[in-house]
Amino acid sequence: MRRPPAGPLSRLRLADLLPVATIGLRTRPGRAALSVLGVAIGIAAMVAVLGVTRSSQAEVLAQLDRLGTNLLTVASSDPRGGRETQLPDGAASSVRRTEGVLAASATAQLDDLAVYRSDLIPDAHRGGLDVRATDTALLSTLDASLIGGVFLDEATANYPVVVLGFKAATVLGVADLTGDDRIWLGGRWFVVVGILEPVELAPEIDRAALIGFGAAASGLGWDGHPTRVYVRTDTTRTEEVASMLPRAANPQAASRVAVSRPSDVLSARLTVAAATTSLFLGLGAVALLVGGIGIANVMVISVLERRGEVGLRRALGAARRHVAAQFVVESVLLGAVGGGVGVLLGAAVTVALAQNRGWQPIIPPAAAGLGLAAALVVGTVAGLYPALRAARMAPTEALRTA
Repeated sequence: MRRPPAGPLSRLRLADLLPVATIGLRTRPGRAALSVLGVAIGIAAMVAVLGVTRSSQAEVLAQLDRLGTNLLTVASSDPRGGRETQLPDGAASSVRRTEGVLAASATAQLDDLAVYRSDLIPDAHRGGLDVRATDTALLSTLDASLIGGVFLDEATANYPVVVLGFKAATVLGVADLTGDDRIWLGGRWFVVVGILEPVELAPEIDRAALIGFGAAASGLGWDGHPTRVYVRTDTTRTEEVASMLPRAANPQAASRVAVSRPSDVLSARLTVAAATTSLFLGLGAVALLVGGIGIANVMVISVLERRGEVGLRRALGAARRHVAAQFVVESVLLGAVGGGVGVLLGAAVTVALAQNRGWQPIIPPAAAGLGLAAALVVGTVAGLYPALRAARMAPTEALRTA
């Protein structure tokens, strides 16, 4: 018995696949938009986290390059009640003679003194400000700069003049120097001759009123013992110099001297940022997973709603693979649109936050690429089960829903 001649193979042209796959999207735009939003939120979270982290890290690295990593601070290792304790009176000169030291400057915290804007302010209202005696090399050692006025020199260091740190000037209400700005310090008036820019590596200087060693010794009873020494080193020998400074500062009790590098605080911010980045990326991945489940749910509903259409296509000769391809492409389109919207949204969040904090906005190309790839993968995986379910439908489904 001869078989009847086989009919033509069922084909679905690529040009026809896209219109067929977008029927559900065009007929249910609200539902499609919600599915896209779920994916977009996850991708936006991931791109924004990577972008903001990269922008923050770039700012920290720029700060390290600008401020340098060769500044060391020498102080007592056993402060009492949060106050600095004294070092030997020759600590600064010994430190300067240490090999690898480029510059050193000593300061002394004067515990019993407070600074006020007026002599009428009660003594208890200290404002959280310190009084420090300092030598004239502090400005150059810290590589600091002035908002206005001048720093202490060999002449003015012996007279009742003061230079205010940035926070101290803000608290005292000294915004600019008009020539007659004075503050009440140690029971006498001091003339303000300068205001410092913020010193990022020495925040204790920001909240201090700085007077010269000569004025502190002659009028305020300072005994000549510093409490902190700032040291600039040869950059290539910073670690080596740090190990020698305790004995140089206090040969009799080197174990009571602590040497720190202020730039390590900035470096620690990079480590913290890396740890928090992993956490937020995990949250973004969870949001993306939820978005993928939303796509799968929408696709399953779409398959159930379109049983008649699928059955009719099968009755007209559409192969199972063609039906499956239709729903997989629809799911991939949802993921792709969600990924694109998410990348744009994440980039916008990064730019907004970076500009608000004064950073240079950086959006890693890899973040955008990985975001789009993740959205496509999620869309593909989410559409597999609904596509297989639709492909298993028989042509008689068209009659059941008629």
